[in-house]
Amino acid sequence: MAILKPFKGLRPPQSIVKELAARPYDVMNSSEARIEASGNEYSLLHITRPEINFDEGIDEHAPEVYEKARQVFDQFRSKGWLVQDKEDRLYIYAQTMEGRTQYGIVGCAAVDDYLNGVIKKHELTRKDKEEDRMKHVRVNNANMEPVFFTFPAVAEIDDIINQVVKGKPEYDFVADDGFGHHFWLINDKVIISRLVELFAAIPATYVADGHHRTAAAALVGAEKRKQNPNHRGDEEYNYFLAVHFPDNQLKIIDYNRVIKDLNGLEPEELLRKLEKSFVVELKGRDIYKPVKLHEFSMYLGGQWYALNARPGTYDDNDPIGVLDVTILSNLVLDEILGIKDLRTDKRIDFVGGIRGLGELKRRVDNGEMKVAFALYAVSMQQLIDIADSGNIMPPKTTWFEPKLRSGLVVHELE
Repeated sequence: MAILKPFKGLRPPQSIVKELAARPYDVMNSSEARIEASGNEYSLLHITRPEINFDEGIDEHAPEVYEKARQVFDQFRSKGWLVQDKEDRLYIYAQTMEGRTQYGIVGCAAVDDYLNGVIKKHELTRKDKEEDRMKHVRVNNANMEPVFFTFPAVAEIDDIINQVVKGKPEYDFVADDGFGHHFWLINDKVIISRLVELFAAIPATYVADGHHRTAAAALVGAEKRKQNPNHRGDEEYNYFLAVHFPDNQLKIIDYNRVIKDLNGLEPEELLRKLEKSFVVELKGRDIYKPVKLHEFSMYLGGQWYALNARPGTYDDNDPIGVLDVTILSNLVLDEILGIKDLRTDKRIDFVGGIRGLGELKRRVDNGEMKVAFALYAVSMQQLIDIADSGNIMPPKTTWFEPKLRSGLVVHELE
């Protein structure tokens, strides 16, 4: 049963929240982080991407870079840019994109739930990325950034959220990317305790976005237990910061692929080979987006094509085999283009659907890439089915938008 724990959050004053709140550390590289935080001393990126406090070219995994994160975190607190709440609370964090708003409950998830499989995942993590975030959590002794969880929607939880958000939000701003961010404090102890009870009846929660942050937070919590000879089980390090959204409010968007070469094939040969597993239809020069499961669009040589997988080339009864990323990986990337490992092959790159299919066209037209494939987005039900079955999705399958802003609330481990 899922644990939801109230905590004393560290939060910014209303006057600087828009400047302090930042996009997650892993949706940008160092150069982009420098640009995003340029001229803004309040930006949480000074803590979550601490290499931006040094000259360009520094190794972002150097010990002095992590130590700098801790120094800046201390400065933020001493300057009153992050102030701790006096009592344990839960919070509501809502995001608005393209007229649609999703409402999440901010509270701590339990390290034990992750270790015992109550928190379910659908992606593999990379050790180097885990270790990077573990160092970050260790040095700050805090979860600076929340993870993005989902859970099977519960009517009474929806009703409680609807009541809370009738009140005035603590924070309410539109970020530079046009997405709205709204944040409420839950002060009523009766409501807090009822939400905790309702979560205790939920059999599982699911990592939607932030698998590396989740793993790092849980592993650091497990480390701290071993290091504490007087460990009791109720210490703050047994919990980590998460925002929990009902599954029926979330929408996964497409995650597309661009390839550097045709594996020695001419365009005509590629089209001929595709005919074996797909019905190939020329769509012309206008951008074409897939409209159903098992349909792909391909941009090649200035033209868009629809590729519809032929019956018998996939297994609708297999939670992994039914995924369009699996079909594309097996029948095109591996079989025709010779890309065996999506995690390590340098000939492939991935483009989140938030950038639009125009980004695929641009990267092929400028000669950087030779061919692009757009996919129909995975459904929330597919994600849950895979996590429930203990399976793992292929890399770069799901893209959630909007991303959670970091810095609206921070969780300290002591």
